[in-house]
Amino acid sequence: MSNLEELYCGVDDFCQQFIPLWHQQLIENGLLKRRRDASLSLSEVMTILILFHMSHYRDFKTFYIQHVKHYLQADFPRLVSYTRMLTLKQRALIPLCAFLSSRKAQTQGIAFIDSTKIAVCHHLRIPRHRVFEGVAQRGKTSTGWFYGFKLHWVIND
Repeated sequence: MSNLEELYCGVDDFCQQFIPLWHQQLIENGLLKRRRDASLSLSEVMTILILFHMSHYRDFKTFYIQHVKHYLQADFPRLVSYTRMLTLKQRALIPLCAFLSSRKAQTQGIAFIDSTKIAVCHHLRIPRHRVFEGVAQRGKTSTGWFYGFKLHWVIND
C-alpha cells in the first residue's frame, strides 16, 4: 500500500466519524440550504491539502495544476478545476483542523526558548515617535539598546 493510500484511508476513516458529530453541533439559522455533494469527497479534498503541505511547492495553484492534475489523475479520477477546488477548500477547513489536531504528538517536555527585539524606530527619533507612544519602551539585548518591544517565544518539541 502506498503512502497516498494510507493517508487517504486515515483521512476517510476520520471523516466518517467526525462529519456526523460535526453536523450535530452546527447551529441552524432557520434558512434551508442545499447540501449538494461535490464531485470530490471531503476526504479527497483534505488529502490533497495535506499532500500540498507535505510537498515542496510554494503555492497551491502550482501544486494543483502541475502536480495533482498531471500525476494524481488516476488516484483522483473526478478532479475538479482549480477555481472549484478553491471553493471546496473552504468546506474542508474545520474538518482538516480537527484531523490535524487529532494527529499531533504529545510533547516531550523539551522546549526551546528565545527572544528578539522588535525595534519601532531609531533611538534618535524616540521623542517624536507617536505610533506606539506609551506602549513601546527602551530595552537592551546582547547586541545593544533599542526602542520597541521584546518578543519572547517558546517552541515545544
